[in-house]
Amino acid sequence: MTTAFVPENSINNQIDSSNPLYIHPSDHPGMLLVSKVFDGSGFGAWKRAISIALSAKNKLGFVNGEIEAATVPIQRQTWQRCNNMVISWLLNALSKDISESVLYAQTANQIWKELNDSWKT
Repeated sequence: MTTAFVPENSINNQIDSSNPLYIHPSDHPGMLLVSKVFDGSGFGAWKRAISIALSAKNKLGFVNGEIEAATVPIQRQTWQRCNNMVISWLLNALSKDISESVLYAQTANQIWKELNDSWKT
C-alpha cells in the first residue's frame, strides 16, 4: 500500500488560522520575535518578551509543553514543522554562545526547560 503525497502547503491551508499548528505565510525561520537577544543578562525580561511574542503567534504551547507531538504521521509532520519553526525563533533570540548550548535539543520545550534551568531569575 502506498501513501499519497500531500504537499505541506495544502495541509497548512486546511488548518484553521486559530490552530497552533498553522504557520502564517509571513512566518519564516529567520524571523526575530524580540528586539533584544538574550546574552545571559536580564533573563526574566527576555523570557517575558519572548513569551508574549510566541503567544501572539499562537505558539507558546510548543515551549511550555501544552502542545505535544501528534502520533498520527501526517499530523506529526505538521507538528514537527511548527516545532522547528519555534526552535528557529528561539535560537534567533539567543546569543551565539547560548544558542550553541541548546542547539541539539529536539523540541522547543526542551530548549525552554534548559534555559529556565540555567538562567532562573
